[in-house]
Amino acid sequence: MTTFAVLPVKHFALGKQRLADGLGKGTRRALVEAMVTDVLIALRRAQRIDETIVVTGEAAMEAIAHGYDASTVLDPDDAGHSEAATIGVREAIARGARRVLLVPGDCPALNPREIDALLTRAPAPRPEVVIIPDRHGTGTNGLVLTPPDIIVPAFGVGSRERHAEAAKAAGAVVRIEELPSLVLDVDTVDDLAALREALGDGHGNAAHTRGMLNRLARR
Repeated sequence: MTTFAVLPVKHFALGKQRLADGLGKGTRRALVEAMVTDVLIALRRAQRIDETIVVTGEAAMEAIAHGYDASTVLDPDDAGHSEAATIGVREAIARGARRVLLVPGDCPALNPREIDALLTRAPAPRPEVVIIPDRHGTGTNGLVLTPPDIIVPAFGVGSRERHAEAAKAAGAVVRIEELPSLVLDVDTVDDLAALREALGDGHGNAAHTRGMLNRLARR
């Protein structure tokens, strides 16, 4: 089944505003870039992903995306994660996608083996929505949509239940999958601390983010 990954990316300067009390603007930008890079690497390594589309208004993102075999689609308004995801879904459909995986750019621990295991499982005989919750259990860190336009993405607070209700209304099978490497997104100082602890052994994925966190720890 032709599967596209869709990765919305904000302008780097606008990213992670809730970390502003602890991190300066330049440091936040560097952290965002490191995390997005690690997500792109994981998607490139996943054998079940046929193509990755980055939806962004960030000028620097085009070169980064192309460096990891991803294409870019312009998001001129930078209206938000859900809106960017919808732009990406439309583009994926136009390019022949039968299924899409929506992931954020701030889950750098993403493991390509977990992605492949998720996408290898036999799809339901009718339309299906797979919801990957965040570590709090109420938000959504990932969606697998088969077909890609079965629901309109609606990320944010309470989105796990919102996506489940939309899927049921569309007559789709709803499946909840908890991927360990996709539960850790970074919005707050507590999230950053949890990510630092998860990556603390120095092994595995997220080499760029781990290096950035190590530099921050030495300051």
